[in-house]
Amino acid sequence: MATIVLTDTSRDLWVDSLAVHSADLGFPASSEFSITKRTLKGGRRDGVDFIQVENGALSFSIVPTRGMGIWKGRYHGDFVGWNSPVADGPIHPAYVNLMSQGGLGWLDGFDEVLVRCGLENNGAPFQETATNAADGSKRDTLFGLHGKIANLAAHYVAIHIDEKPPHEITIEGHVIESKLFHLQIRMVTKISTVPGSNVLKVHDEFHNLRDSPSEFQVLYHWNFGPPHLDEGARLVAPIQEVCPRDPRAQEGIGHYDVYKAPEAGYAEQVYFFKLHGDPANGKTLAMLRNHKGDKAVALRFSTKEMPCFTLWKNTGGLKEGYVTGLEPATNYPNARPFEKKNGRVVTLPPGGCQIIENVLEVLNTSEAVAKAEAEVKALQSRGGPTVHKAPVEPLAPVAKS
Repeated sequence: MATIVLTDTSRDLWVDSLAVHSADLGFPASSEFSITKRTLKGGRRDGVDFIQVENGALSFSIVPTRGMGIWKGRYHGDFVGWNSPVADGPIHPAYVNLMSQGGLGWLDGFDEVLVRCGLENNGAPFQETATNAADGSKRDTLFGLHGKIANLAAHYVAIHIDEKPPHEITIEGHVIESKLFHLQIRMVTKISTVPGSNVLKVHDEFHNLRDSPSEFQVLYHWNFGPPHLDEGARLVAPIQEVCPRDPRAQEGIGHYDVYKAPEAGYAEQVYFFKLHGDPANGKTLAMLRNHKGDKAVALRFSTKEMPCFTLWKNTGGLKEGYVTGLEPATNYPNARPFEKKNGRVVTLPPGGCQIIENVLEVLNTSEAVAKAEAEVKALQSRGGPTVHKAPVEPLAPVAKS
């Protein structure tokens, strides 16, 4: 295994730019790939570390400065990602005030294919009142939309290249979210692919660094636009149960799994799901396929690791963000107090670790899409779906009349 360390703050080590090609390592042309690292300059991206991986079929960018998020990609020329109104990204976290606009500042930097949400909070903004044990005084704390992890820079980044076939390429990054009197969690991520593959694997470990238990939440916000999203595109998943988040989503419950053409001024709709998984290991998949059924993106994960799945539909105008989010998570992105009440906040013991994996497959033939649909059909045979016409607890808060 060849390893190149790009960042290690414990050794005051940082590499500004680097280029590695498979030919430099003596690999055959059948295993061609390249990896480049550079530091972006100018505008709100100034100072952002940027890693580009080309595996010969699939290309993607990783942004260590933004929590090891995955920015944009291509597979055999097809775009993988979406065109955000945040047009000058990737945005350096220095330009993102998470607490602005009542906790909605996270949106100022949102333009990735994959952005992790968490770890103290991964859902809607909320305010919590805490009591000081020493003097009984009370203090209000605002928790912003989707948390901090996507706007924290990695303190360790390395490239690993397996010198044995199939020459797996791995980008490793460590990000710590910590604060005195609060959680202290290190995320260790390994993002990997192999030359010529259509697959991108994300393996994350969440380590509790405290001497006492830590609560945490994490949501994987995968975001896709054209060519995988278009009029008539569908969500294909083995659905056990689904409900709308709110009255706006309730308006579209009859076609929650079908997408419209771009519509200026469209107001987002969000749906919460329980998915069927393999009884032995919880493995499942959720797929966005275009209306022709010849292009798709499929997410594979385990319902044992992430029992909650959210669908974000935001089919606004092309300049406003024509996008959908496929979001497996430890919980639903409601305010944390509601999720905690319903037992969906993970507690890590002192020194404990939770492992979560996501696998993205990019499909570009009708045969590959049909094969994935058959997998879903087999899981769906276990029953359902149960479709709730309105928000229902414990999945979503129900407004008090």
